[in-house]
Amino acid sequence: MIDASLLGGALTGRMSFRPGAAPVAAPLPPGRHGLSFAEGREAVLVVPEGLPTNAPLPLLVMFHGAGGEANRVLPHLVSHARARRFLLLAPQSMYPTWDIVVGGHGPDLERLDGALSTVAAHFRVDPERLAFAGFSDGGSYALSLGLTNGDVASHVIGLSAGFMNTFTQTGKPRVFLAHGRSDSQLPIETSAHPHARRLLESGHDLTLQPFDGDHVIVPWVVARAVKFFLGPQVATPA
Repeated sequence: MIDASLLGGALTGRMSFRPGAAPVAAPLPPGRHGLSFAEGREAVLVVPEGLPTNAPLPLLVMFHGAGGEANRVLPHLVSHARARRFLLLAPQSMYPTWDIVVGGHGPDLERLDGALSTVAAHFRVDPERLAFAGFSDGGSYALSLGLTNGDVASHVIGLSAGFMNTFTQTGKPRVFLAHGRSDSQLPIETSAHPHARRLLESGHDLTLQPFDGDHVIVPWVVARAVKFFLGPQVATPA
């Protein structure tokens, strides 16, 4: 077994970003913003209208699946971000899938740190409401990073995730796992079920949501995941 203390933080998936710092720049206007890097695809930040200006803001980071892009996952969450008024960040892997899948933590982790730092330069991010979420390989990435960095992510949402890769774990984020009972790519018996056992054994607050279906993102499951993240929506007085 590898002693994680002998490895550098980035090699084990540890992030340098920490939420909660005061912004140093003006808030970005409502809409879609591309956060560019020296190389590779940009991250996409969605800023809903009507964000409160006097309170820390929830942030959900959504990782796409293998061969995917931000535009494939954003439509599942944009309406929720607008209704519940949270920031929505969709990074994009440098390669066809996330670095941890193809060879270990590297450029995607560095770019995520940079994207989060850019968001935090414009908005005060709520440390108690910062979710890492993803679908398929993106779900595996969210689980792996979120459990490794439980002092950054307060919530972790894995939609049809295949694996969890953690050299070390810090903090105890709450975890939501959803998986299709008929998943033909990543069978629930070899993914979500053993993940759930491992998480319960390590003392995590776990919500397991199986559903009837294959390897897909299901709207009502996404709605339940958002409720897990932010709690029930409170009706505003007429």
